[in-house]
Amino acid sequence: MTPAAEPPPILLEAAAVERIYRIGRDVEVHALRGVTFSVDHGDYVAIVGSSGSGKSTLLNLLGALDRPTSGHVRYDGRDVRELTDTELAELRNTRIGFVFQSFHLLPRMTALDNVALPLVYREGSPRERRRRATAALRSVGLEDRMGHRPTELSGGQQQRVAIARALVTEPALILADEPTGNLDTTTGEDIMALLESIQAERGTALVVITHEPEIAQRATRTIELRDGSIVGEAT
Repeated sequence: MTPAAEPPPILLEAAAVERIYRIGRDVEVHALRGVTFSVDHGDYVAIVGSSGSGKSTLLNLLGALDRPTSGHVRYDGRDVRELTDTELAELRNTRIGFVFQSFHLLPRMTALDNVALPLVYREGSPRERRRRATAALRSVGLEDRMGHRPTELSGGQQQRVAIARALVTEPALILADEPTGNLDTTTGEDIMALLESIQAERGTALVVITHEPEIAQRATRTIELRDGSIVGEAT
């Protein structure tokens, strides 16, 4: 009898995560205290909390931009504390797409070149990078703005470019940090609808970091942070 195949590992796990910042010799700031939760393939999770709750610190850890002081953050069963800087960079480039409140687009580059930028660190010809970036911009409705620079685009269009850049590497997870923070209500609604359609149609896990309860309520699971600890979780 053929043994049953083992299930694939959970996409992302945080287990008893602590992050302590040391200021000088004697002062310690406990930014995260024993945070534990997981995100599986295709999940839609909102992490909500006020300023100072630990959201930014947690984002850095989930995005493999930092390592925990203690505890574990695992991607596909791999502990980020055991990865080299090169392996962490590869993880970010292949498994995670980032969408930021301030867009983080390079002002002198066109929308197409901004989207293609993550592919520079992979094998492939410039022609292939251009093809994939074009497809990503088309998927967010910006095929007619590919040659425009960020200053020639509205806030909503810039965020769509940022989403296309996050998608171009075909990540398993999109981390969206206050994705509607710099947008008006109507444009913010459009951006959230776009992210949600990507999550539903592609099966990409979506984690939204927000201080807005109305944004958090859109997710299928909400995790509330306060003073570096999880104080509530709802589905």
